[in-house]
Amino acid sequence: MEKRAGQSFGGKINPQAVAHELSPLLPDGSILTADSGSATNWWARHIKLRDGMKASLSGTLATMGPGVPYAIAARFAYPDRPVICFVGDGAFQMNGMNEMLTVKRYADRMGGSPPLIFAVFNNQDLNQVTWEQRAMGGDPKFEGSQSLPDFPYSKYAELCGLKGIYCDEPENVTSAWEEALAGDRPVVLEFVVDSEIAPIPPHIMKDQAKKTIKAGVQDPQKMGIAARGFRQKLTEMYENMPGRKH
Repeated sequence: MEKRAGQSFGGKINPQAVAHELSPLLPDGSILTADSGSATNWWARHIKLRDGMKASLSGTLATMGPGVPYAIAARFAYPDRPVICFVGDGAFQMNGMNEMLTVKRYADRMGGSPPLIFAVFNNQDLNQVTWEQRAMGGDPKFEGSQSLPDFPYSKYAELCGLKGIYCDEPENVTSAWEEALAGDRPVVLEFVVDSEIAPIPPHIMKDQAKKTIKAGVQDPQKMGIAARGFRQKLTEMYENMPGRKH
């Protein structure tokens, strides 16, 4: 398998790769939903919708929690179309896990073909807010409010009678998607992703940059953030080289 630039940092899955690798695999007529969080950034930047596809997310209020219910509603409304949900571990712990029991309850109507997939980004961090605090407040990550307990989401899915798939290796991202898309019942696809990839826009305001640097001085993840930020820029340069095939 070709090793794509920026796919991993120190062996961890780059969350961007999760969306990037799915995009060309999307079945015709797919319906995609997204929750609020850093995963939504990668969903918006890397998923390329084709004619006939539908997509929804939680709008301008950025409410956590609707990604999973949106997907369930889409399945009820369009039982003959593939449905794929992107959700962070924070939102999944908030209410998404409970809704797996709803999926189980209506298993005869949910089915597994076409696929119904809940892709969980497991980074043990309320990542979007963590980065907003860095960029907008100049504050380092506060472990007391931002860190999440690790949880075996894919194994929980199996307890609910669903299919669980676990992926923590960058080179297995594509094959994990392929397995989920070929599943015979609803799937919880758990990706263990790097929390130190900044979901802030590629071009930020000067004030935001200054506050992010200020936060980084005291941040518990400062070394990883610095290394990943540098390598992200190298990735952008590589991807934009003349003659580079995308």
